[in-house]
Amino acid sequence: MTEVKVDGSIYIPYEERTGNESIVYFTRDLSAKGIMKAFEKVNGNITGKVAIKLHTGEPNGPNIVPSSWVKEILENEESLKGATIVETNTFYAGDRYTTEQHRKTLKINGWTDFCEVDIMDEEGTVDLPVNGKWFDHMTHGSHMTNYDSLFALTHFKGHTMGGFGGSNKNIGIGCADGRIGKGMIHAKNGNDWGVVEEELMEKITESTKATSDFFGKHVTYVNVMRNMSVSCDCEGVAAQPVVTPNVGILASTDICAIDTACVDLIHAMTAEQNHDLWERMQTRHGFRQLTYMKEMGMGNDKYILIDLDNNEVIITPKEAVKDVKPFKLIK
Repeated sequence: MTEVKVDGSIYIPYEERTGNESIVYFTRDLSAKGIMKAFEKVNGNITGKVAIKLHTGEPNGPNIVPSSWVKEILENEESLKGATIVETNTFYAGDRYTTEQHRKTLKINGWTDFCEVDIMDEEGTVDLPVNGKWFDHMTHGSHMTNYDSLFALTHFKGHTMGGFGGSNKNIGIGCADGRIGKGMIHAKNGNDWGVVEEELMEKITESTKATSDFFGKHVTYVNVMRNMSVSCDCEGVAAQPVVTPNVGILASTDICAIDTACVDLIHAMTAEQNHDLWERMQTRHGFRQLTYMKEMGMGNDKYILIDLDNNEVIITPKEAVKDVKPFKLIK
């Protein structure tokens, strides 16, 4: 693959993008029903044994997708009956570092009350191939290959190192095993946390591609734009206060398109509304996630945004966020 040097702090406006368009669905309904409404538009290839990859959070994390919402979805969405939530242990020491610690945290956050949660690296690892600049493979939890389909249910928010955490971060870091894979992404010159900016964005993306290539057409993405702190959910109760307005829920079968659309929705807000989150994306060079996904052939950065609340008309990001209200915590 030819190396292309791109400044990840520079946002590329829609009119300057080239190539094909993908479909992204949008609803303002921030609820379990809203997730199901969006998911049902993109779940045609979700078959067999289904893994649901979401961020289950640190103990009592305030901003994660509520476990009560996921419980309602699993009870009512036919294609997800019997699905399993999947996670991996963390690279950093804390409440999800070991499998034992992780299971205690899952219980605190209510996940084990209604669903099996598979910590995929509990019994070792598996290497999946990727033809990237940095990696020829990525190491994942060994249980990943037990599944036929993947549903990435992502809380879109900021991220301390990645700028933002969308579907790409959810899968790229979230499916890499806690010791080897996450170390491959983060480590540089013997420093466990040495990788930043463009290199980090590219390594996260290559890890995601290893997963998406494994599942092929049997993967789909839903991003939930609520309670969007500049902090990742891995910061738990220490996350920075949320000031960005809640937006809605997006769904697509194109990971590049859905993450790009979320960034565009933030960009379409007023400066007062988006300042903190937009600054986080820019200063961490987070836009490199989007351009590198496109370079890696993972999807399109152009899309048609379809409003599920208004007769499925095509809308622009600015139209989608024109009525957003000042932030209010949604539980």
